[in-house]
Amino acid sequence: WNGYKKFAWGNDDLKPLSKTHHNWYSEPLLMSPVDGLDTMYIMGLTKEADTTRKYIKRTLNFDKDLSVQKFEIVIRLLGGLLSSYQITGDKELLKLADDLGTRLLPAFESPTGLPYKHVNLRTGKVSTPISNPAETGTLLIEFGTLSKLTGKPIFYEKAKRALVETYKRRSPIGLVGTRINVETGEWTNTDSHVSAEIDSYYEYLYKCWVLFGDKECKAMWDESIAAIHKYLADDLNGELWYGHADMATGQRTRTTWGALDAFFPAVLALSGDLDRAKRLQDSSFKMWQIHGIEPEVYNYRSGKVEHAGYPLRPEIIESTYYLYRLTNDSKYLAMGEHLWRDFVKYCRTEDGYAHLKSVVTKEKSDAMQSFVLAETFKYFYLLFAPEKTLDPKKVVFNTEAHPIRKTWK
Repeated sequence: WNGYKKFAWGNDDLKPLSKTHHNWYSEPLLMSPVDGLDTMYIMGLTKEADTTRKYIKRTLNFDKDLSVQKFEIVIRLLGGLLSSYQITGDKELLKLADDLGTRLLPAFESPTGLPYKHVNLRTGKVSTPISNPAETGTLLIEFGTLSKLTGKPIFYEKAKRALVETYKRRSPIGLVGTRINVETGEWTNTDSHVSAEIDSYYEYLYKCWVLFGDKECKAMWDESIAAIHKYLADDLNGELWYGHADMATGQRTRTTWGALDAFFPAVLALSGDLDRAKRLQDSSFKMWQIHGIEPEVYNYRSGKVEHAGYPLRPEIIESTYYLYRLTNDSKYLAMGEHLWRDFVKYCRTEDGYAHLKSVVTKEKSDAMQSFVLAETFKYFYLLFAPEKTLDPKKVVFNTEAHPIRKTWK
């Protein structure tokens, strides 16, 4: 955080090797301060957090002629503002969230109700009709919370419809594909899995049942998880993995697992399926140990790394945290310590933490995305913090690890 303040203050992200900054668009949107704010409060860094919060209120303005990627803005900025509002009670944060949510609403104006991938914050102009289930279905925690806190039903309705419309386009065997055209509702890529571009769609089906008591979300989860277990699960020499399959036939297409997939034990554990969660977490940890840090994509049948990068992902830590808190098994504390020591050993720099170009060579890359402050450090901290710090049964984390509490009836 001090590295970010020293070299990148007022911008989106720190570039830890060149000690400069990176912005997502032509103007910064304060990704790192907004994403990291609730982490600071949770860690008890209250003075630093208060200073940052005041800076955000003074500086952040969404009236910008920028075409933004709706999904990333929702999970990072909208989620961060809502969570920090709940922690502090600062109504200016809710006002910012309301303004942002309103500016994102035009994204939902497609023939299907599935949102476009990009929307201009000032003009509302939409673009990029080819999207994916993660980007069409990972919106309801944030928009639903905004709806409950502002009393504006439109936010819940638009995001819920997008989730339902995604689900409605599942195949006859219950699977969704990787890419979908939001104008026609036709799939443009029929590969099915729990990895990138689909992952958090499934996460939100279950979590929206927990947060909002939405029975339709629970019914969609129940049918979806049955199809996932039937067609994606792979039992290999007693190990549990989840691979890829064709959404129409269920035929196996790839035998890969990766850093993003490693969120899945957390959701399984949260839903009460501790047996599968434990087995799958063991597989993720095995993947981590092969090179001392996890690759982005690993082929569990060939044992080969298919994509060697590591962008400081939090998902395996998230699952370790959930399994420890839901089982009290010290195995997961030991696992977490192992992950932490490797993380520091290979990714630490003088003023931050850096992506790895390759977990094989350990060569660093000049990037540190805001999710490191929002998720990676938060889950590491919460794993070892006193249990009373945050009760995972009383909050629902969005996919960027912003904790949301049900403060409405």
